Amino acid sequence: MSDIPKIRLYVEARLAADAGAPLDAEQVHYLKNVMRREIGDSVLLFNGEDGEWMAEIAALERRGGRLHVRAQTRPHMDESAGPWLLFAPVKRQQNDLIAQKATELGAAVIWPVITQHTNADRLRADRMHTIAREAAEQCGRLGLPEIREPSPLGAALEAWPEERTLLVMDETGGGTQIAEVAGQISANGASPIAILIGPEGGFAKVELDALANLAFVRRAGLGQRILRAETAAIAALACIQAIAGDWRR
Repeated sequence: MSDIPKIRLYVEARLAADAGAPLDAEQVHYLKNVMRREIGDSVLLFNGEDGEWMAEIAALERRGGRLHVRAQTRPHMDESAGPWLLFAPVKRQQNDLIAQKATELGAAVIWPVITQHTNADRLRADRMHTIAREAAEQCGRLGLPEIREPSPLGAALEAWPEERTLLVMDETGGGTQIAEVAGQISANGASPIAILIGPEGGFAKVELDALANLAFVRRAGLGQRILRAETAAIAALACIQAIAGDWRR
């Protein structure tokens, strides 16, 4: 095997040289039966607090296993400054895709919000957490996004931190194109950003009117084509990260 293994696992244990880190049964199955790893092989670990560490597989038992932490490969990096993503839930497969790609694109918070036209099956935050964890393991993030419980849009806005600009993706054509908005935000010092993606049926007029009256809201557009909700989320996050986010590093 190479010195830098490709397998990365998220663990909740604290990570330090010569420390131990437990594995649950699912992680043991993944390492042993899916990836065909054995005692003594190396994996990378992260927990959102201590950076990334190389560890050696010490035990792989049916009910759990154990890793021996060796050395740090990357120091901790604060990822909390990433954009937030608020979206009206859609069908389960599309919700999974949104959680996966938002994690890969560096979203700090993923927050399902219920709007007047939201028409979707019940969304499970625990499933979204699993999807986000797997995406973080794959893409090299050092932590997981915060997955918030679904909330009515009005309740989310009532508790909103006013220093964070909320970009409402307005499918009616009433907003400034997102690249222009992102450029303005970047020129003004890259203030904290959140993106709001509406439901498949669009925002209700009363919702758009209420949003327009909030000082922290800006209406933004994604061009002339009608995008599916999951496409809009991916496109908006990519644009923000490229122009006003961490892709500039």
